[in-house]
Formats: sequence, structure tokens, C-alpha cells
Amino acid sequence: MRSRYSAYVLDLRPYLLATWHRDTRPAELTPDAEGTRWLGLEVRKHDPHDDTATVEFVARYKLGSRAYRLHEISRFMREEAHWYYVDGELLEK
Repeated sequence: MRSRYSAYVLDLRPYLLATWHRDTRPAELTPDAEGTRWLGLEVRKHDPHDDTATVEFVARYKLGSRAYRLHEISRFMREEAHWYYVDGELLEK
């Protein structure tokens, strides 16, 4: 989760796609809106199982002078010793 957040901060779209599960991975990712500044990540809960896990997090960012929060529960799956992002459920708008 933290590596994917860092990839968003650094706009490393190839890494994000490579760590996205093939069954749910989009063909491409659009860049963040011009002027987006990521401010921090808070991992609130991590629930690991054998080859699956969920992570609840809040990522904060700023666009222009307005602050936003992305609150999500993400699902991950492990295949061949690698973890992949599957999908997420937004908890707040």
C-alpha cells in the first residue's frame, strides 16, 4: 500500500499498473490533475489472510487551495509471492 501511495506521489504510472491485478487493471492511467499535491497517507487497518488482504487508508491531497481526502478499503491478492491491488471501496466522498 505504501509503495503504491509513493508511486502516486511520484507519478510512477508504470509501477502502479505493474502492481495492479491483471483481472482489474485498466489499460492506462491518466495523470493527476495539474497542481495536485499529495500530503500524506494514514493506514488505518490492515487485515491479512493467506493470499488476500484488505487495507483501510486515508490519503490526503491538495488541488489548488482546496484539501481532499481519499478514504478507501483496498483489496489485495498475492500471486507467486507478489501482492497486487485488486480494487477498492470508497468510504467517503
